[in-house]
Amino acid sequence: MRAWLVIVPVVLVTLVGIPLQWLSLALRLPTRRTLPVLYHRIVLALVGVRVRVVGAPAAVRPLLILANHASWLDIPVLGGRLPLCFVAKSEVARWPGIGLLAKLQRTIFVDRSSRTATGRVAGEMAARMNDGDPVVLFAEGTSSDGNRVLPFRSALIGAARLSLGEAAGPAATIQPLAIAYVGFAGLPLGRAGRPRLAWYGDMDLAPHLMEVLRRGGVEVELRFGETLAAGGRKAAAQEAERAVRALLAQALTGRPGSGISCGI
Repeated sequence: MRAWLVIVPVVLVTLVGIPLQWLSLALRLPTRRTLPVLYHRIVLALVGVRVRVVGAPAAVRPLLILANHASWLDIPVLGGRLPLCFVAKSEVARWPGIGLLAKLQRTIFVDRSSRTATGRVAGEMAARMNDGDPVVLFAEGTSSDGNRVLPFRSALIGAARLSLGEAAGPAATIQPLAIAYVGFAGLPLGRAGRPRLAWYGDMDLAPHLMEVLRRGGVEVELRFGETLAAGGRKAAAQEAERAVRALLAQALTGRPGSGISCGI
C-alpha cells in the first residue's frame, strides 16, 4: 500500500514538471536549472529519503565532481542538492520514462562501446562546465554494492579537462564526493545489509524500486572532499579515487564530520 501512496503523487508531480521543464529548456530560461532541483527534492520527500551532508560543493567554476555510484537513488539525492549535469551511459536515454527524465535533466550520454564517443562527450562536458554547470561523473563507469569503490576510469576525466583547455578556459577543478547509504527502513545498514539499497550488476530495476518505495526510511550521507590539485588524467583519477575511498570509509564507519541533516 505504501508503495502506491508514493507512486501516485510522484507520477502527478512528474506529469506537471515535464512540460514546465521542456518549456524552460526550449526558451533557455533560468528555471531549466532550478526545476530539476525542486523536482528531486519533492521526490525524495515523498519516497522518504533523508540526506546528511558533510562538507559542501565547491563554489569555484568550472567544476567536475567525481563520485562513486551505488544506486538509482544517487540521481535524486545529488540532483536535489544543487543544479548540475550528469554523465550517463547511452542506454539510459532509451529506457522508457527514465530516458525522458534524464534528457530533461540535461544529462550527457556516452556510448562506451564507441571509441570516437569520448571526444564528443568531453566537448559537451566542457561546454556545460564553461556555462557554469557542475558536471557529475560516476567515475567507476558502473555501480557497486555500496560497500566499496571500484577503480576510476580516467579517459573522460582527462578528455573533459583537455577540452576546457582547448576552449581557452580555465582547467576544471575536481572535487571528490562519496555517496554512502547508512540506513534503511529505520535501521542502520551494515556491510551485509547495504546491498539491499544498492542497484548493481544484473538486478532488475522494477522490484528494487518497489522495495524501496514500500519501505522508505532511506538515510544517505554525502561527503564532499577538498578540491584536488591539477594533474594528468591518470594522476587525477587515482587521487580522486583515493579521496573517495577515504570519504566513503569515514561515512560507513560513522567517523565524525561537520554535517547538515535534512529531510530531503
